[in-house]
Amino acid sequence: MYETDIEEIATDLLLEAMYRRYGYDFRNYARASVQRRIRNFQEVHKIKSVADLIPRILTEEPLFLALAGQFSIMVTEMFRDPGFFMAVRQKIVPFLKTFARPRIWHAGCATGEEVYSTVILLQEEGLYPGVTVFATDFNDNALSAAKEGIYALDDIQQYTRNYQQAGGKQSFGDYYHADYGRAVMNSNLKTNITFANHNLVTDHVFSEVHLIFCRNVLIYFNTALQNRVLTLFKDSLADGGYLCLGSNESLFFSEVEKDFTVVDERQKIYRKKRL
Repeated sequence: MYETDIEEIATDLLLEAMYRRYGYDFRNYARASVQRRIRNFQEVHKIKSVADLIPRILTEEPLFLALAGQFSIMVTEMFRDPGFFMAVRQKIVPFLKTFARPRIWHAGCATGEEVYSTVILLQEEGLYPGVTVFATDFNDNALSAAKEGIYALDDIQQYTRNYQQAGGKQSFGDYYHADYGRAVMNSNLKTNITFANHNLVTDHVFSEVHLIFCRNVLIYFNTALQNRVLTLFKDSLADGGYLCLGSNESLFFSEVEKDFTVVDERQKIYRKKRL
């Protein structure tokens, strides 16, 4: 048997053990990404093989949580892809303004940069705090960081440029204060944000919402899991609600393609058809 075959089997057993022991299901994540993250984890923790990792994962919950955290998507920044946020201002905000209490879901919110970007945009468009924002992730450490809303001051220059290119209407400095080399987001931005643990792989419909953000998460899932999550989003959206995906993601060729119309294919914005 080839070494690559053995690694595949060991990876299958590890993912099955994580699911059966803790209920976290990574079995349908894109395999190349999974194996890369496991190898990185092994190097950091000086664990020789996946086979050696399995019994430790079964008996050492802190080690499992550390490994599970490796599968959480943390590539994010404030107002990432400014053209996307400009499109949200122009094409989605008018729809949200037709509701007394619009509801927004950030699925896979990671450490919260995109959530605060959205809240700033909503505040400038006169929608906040009348809107309810749900920010969810399966990684509790990421959620804790998102709740704190504290970011490296070194990143603020890039965030400021993004904000300006996204059509920002004020000074980005109005939304945070510097504290010992960190940028602390203003507390009033958190007024209507609900942070909660939610696993897209295993949990069910979250809430009826008018807008869902899930950008650059689906690319880490295989086709079956992508369809499962997209169906979850379809069922969670109100009729006429909007779904925003990442730049390398699309509804084309998915099981829910027929349930949506394309609003902006370049910015990956879709709208659920009304019944």
